[in-house]
Amino acid sequence: FHIAQSRNGAVTGFMAAGQDGFKIYTLAAGEPLQTLYHGAQLVLGPYLSAGGEIAVLRGLKASGSLDTHLIAYARASRQVIGEFSGGSGASISPGPFSPREGDQRMAITTSETGFDRPAIWNIATSECRKLAVDALAGNITVADWSPDASRLLLIQLYQARYRLYIYDLEDDTVAPLMHPAGVVSQSFFGPSGEIYAIWQDSTLPSRLIALDHRTGERARTVLGSSEVPSGHKLRPVTYESSEGGIIQAWLATPDASGPYPTIVHAHGGPVDVMTELFSPVAQGWVDHGFAYCSVNYRGSTTFGKAFEKAIWGRLGTCEVIDIADACAWLVAEGIADPRRLFMVGGSYGGYLMLLTAGKYPGLLAGGVAVAAIADWTMMVEDAAETLRGYFQTLLGGPPAERSDAYRDGSPLAYVEDVQCPLLIIQGRNDTRCPPRQMEVYFERLQALGKDAEIEWFDAGHGLFVREQQIDHFARMLEFVHRVLARASE
Repeated sequence: FHIAQSRNGAVTGFMAAGQDGFKIYTLAAGEPLQTLYHGAQLVLGPYLSAGGEIAVLRGLKASGSLDTHLIAYARASRQVIGEFSGGSGASISPGPFSPREGDQRMAITTSETGFDRPAIWNIATSECRKLAVDALAGNITVADWSPDASRLLLIQLYQARYRLYIYDLEDDTVAPLMHPAGVVSQSFFGPSGEIYAIWQDSTLPSRLIALDHRTGERARTVLGSSEVPSGHKLRPVTYESSEGGIIQAWLATPDASGPYPTIVHAHGGPVDVMTELFSPVAQGWVDHGFAYCSVNYRGSTTFGKAFEKAIWGRLGTCEVIDIADACAWLVAEGIADPRRLFMVGGSYGGYLMLLTAGKYPGLLAGGVAVAAIADWTMMVEDAAETLRGYFQTLLGGPPAERSDAYRDGSPLAYVEDVQCPLLIIQGRNDTRCPPRQMEVYFERLQALGKDAEIEWFDAGHGLFVREQQIDHFARMLEFVHRVLARASE
């Protein structure tokens, strides 16, 4: 579930989960495999110092909470040598260690302010140095240290948009880098003084680019990708939630005038966010004449911890409200034809698609759910060990204690109210969204005479074979066009 290596390559660590609990292992040259941690509680890691002498684990602060703290171990002795928990309600996340061997400083983030903010934790002295970034909004994390450990490369991710900065540890100054707008999934200091970044935007696939270390302007493309047809830019839009607050989404429209048949997309997660990623599927919908809108519903990251935690203990409540409000906004703006509104999503997004169809009958012309969740109780019963505790925490406890939340948050509870045609695409070997719960849901759809079809594929939580991805998108297109043709008869 996690694998890491010390910067000098001497130590490797990984996490494994099974019915006997969670284990953290480390392996160093000339040494036997070592079990650093074994327990029933979910932990992530290890995160290794430059020389591998320290291993940091990230664990849950308390039962029933998703907030995390850090525990530092001396790898050789397996003794705890430090812990960092932060204040009540704060989550502490690990970043990179200093690149200098023997240096016990680790970059971390703390969410005490409502956003992830960077700090330097010195495990040797237990001191924590917060970085002077109050002038920057949103989540700020440390991507890398300079080779001499005098500067930090920071990533700002705020309201689903990225920006890079250089932080000077000697005088606590922050300088922005003028890199191209888009998504920066990784960035690091290069050996020749340049800064490298894995970058993409909604019209160009991911590529490795080199940035000028002084200005951040793109100097060259180090490793490109294949050429793609010209596409439509996803642009950020906002609308007001009917429950108050602002919801952000990404929108692209065809070249013709609207209103258009429209695809409303819900991302997975839920602890995730839709950014200006290159999406062949999004571009495909627009190429076929559809408007495409991907919603960062409540529960998404980068909009503050209160926004992210709004769904805890009541999954499927405010997310579908935000999606229904997106549909209303799209119609009011003259973008979407209300008779030709479709919703698509995968994983948690597929779950929200099925839930929206049941909770808002008559809203959608049709929906496509991929690798989706249909019933939380069966999900928890059948889920992989790594996810069972996570699901139960999101729902506020186990099924026996929170039966109302499990029932009310499940599409199965609203199956009788579904009115629109559904296409479900599900993996037979999925351990995140196991097949039994979807089999029961689809059988119930059939028994009620609903217009629904299901396609099972022989893989796990999604497909990674390009030809099969193309086949599935073709199936979605055929389904949507068939629904539209029937509606126009």
